[in-house]
Amino acid sequence: MQGFCAYVALPSCIACVGFFLHTIGIVAYIANVYPSHYMSKKYKFKDNSKTYFVTFTVINWIDLFIRNEYRDILLDSLKFCQQQKELEIYGWCIMTSHVHLIIGSKGKPLPDIMRDLKRHSAETLHQSIMSHPQESRREWLLWMMQRAGKKHHKSFQLWQPESHPIELSNNRIAHQKLTYIHHNPVSTGFVVKAEEWMYSSATDYYGGKGLLEIIQLEPLLVLV
Repeated sequence: MQGFCAYVALPSCIACVGFFLHTIGIVAYIANVYPSHYMSKKYKFKDNSKTYFVTFTVINWIDLFIRNEYRDILLDSLKFCQQQKELEIYGWCIMTSHVHLIIGSKGKPLPDIMRDLKRHSAETLHQSIMSHPQESRREWLLWMMQRAGKKHHKSFQLWQPESHPIELSNNRIAHQKLTYIHHNPVSTGFVVKAEEWMYSSATDYYGGKGLLEIIQLEPLLVLV
């Protein structure tokens, strides 16, 4: 009788496993075909009064920010949002293909600030690429942006759609992210010390004056 029960139960177990694997396959398919929709449910600005860690990445991880002119355009966009959009910046770092930010807001919705920041910087960078006299990659860059734009029914796209906001629930976690972004240039071999990288807020936290006005995080308490 026990053998009979095991024999009957076996197909049911196989069916359950098959259904489970099928469900996983559907989720993976949705995440692959509709990545922005899938990821948007995981990463959101849920509380506008909180501090967040965000990342902007150039399409296909293109090393766009190898020219100071392009970095300066992004800095100008950040400054504009600080002055006109109530953006607060606690930490930042511009790498060659992406930028990390630790941000907050004085009142305006952070999703709106990020949307305007990405839109304005993309448009200005696009114009600069088209007109830069020494941009040897112009045709290829414009083609890549145009191809990416077609997927979203736009004339071009420079940034990947998601910014992946992560709420920093306490000062310890915020400092962990700050250390991470400041050491990006070190881990990639661009500089030996974090404060040597001009395009980050590391200079401010090491007693110098950086390229952007920032609000420094509260120091971590060290128990002795």
